[in-house]
Amino acid sequence: MKTVKINTDYITLQQLLKMENIISSGGEAKYYLLEHEVYVNNELEQRRGKKLYLSDQIRIEEKEFVIE
Repeated sequence: MKTVKINTDYITLQQLLKMENIISSGGEAKYYLLEHEVYVNNELEQRRGKKLYLSDQIRIEEKEFVIE
């Protein structure tokens, strides 16, 4: 599980995808989420604007992330 450190109250799912180089631009987020299963705290998530807070766990295919 990879730790993603943030300096704000939250980041969006779209920002996480860009930070981790899963997508190259914000415009790709919508299509990526339609084609891939992304789970936030074990719930399927398709909203690119979903706010991710401290201790949230995200699973994208075989990769896992936790927000700190």
